[in-house]
Amino acid sequence: MIEIKKVRPQDTYGIRKEILRKNIPLPFEFNGDFDESTFHLGAFKDEKLIAISSFMKAANTNLEGSQYQLRGMATLEAYQGYGAGKLMIQQALLLLNELEIDCVWCNARVTAVNFYKKQGFKIFGDSFMAEFIGEHYVMFKYLTK
Repeated sequence: MIEIKKVRPQDTYGIRKEILRKNIPLPFEFNGDFDESTFHLGAFKDEKLIAISSFMKAANTNLEGSQYQLRGMATLEAYQGYGAGKLMIQQALLLLNELEIDCVWCNARVTAVNFYKKQGFKIFGDSFMAEFIGEHYVMFKYLTK
């Protein structure tokens, strides 16, 4: 069974470095990690942290209403496909609804687009290149209250 819990920003760094920043000269600590409005979720299996995600108050001018950005979502390779990402999104949506947030958005790697579509996210605009990482799409989901 996978359990979703809030974690500290520094708890996310190991998985960020291993999955999102491996051999990439970009910081694994994000601006906003320690902001009071930011929250981080971890997925645990048998008390081992296997996946992480961060949610930061940030606006995309192409979207409407109050917004949070999903950043740094990653699952250890050995645990991909177990539903940890889906469970973190579900928990985040509950928390964002409590905060009366209208929209959550992210810059999704092309390889993750189908995952986000399954969670109800939609693509906005054309793809863009993120230096050192590759092709991305802005994806968003409006929350229903």
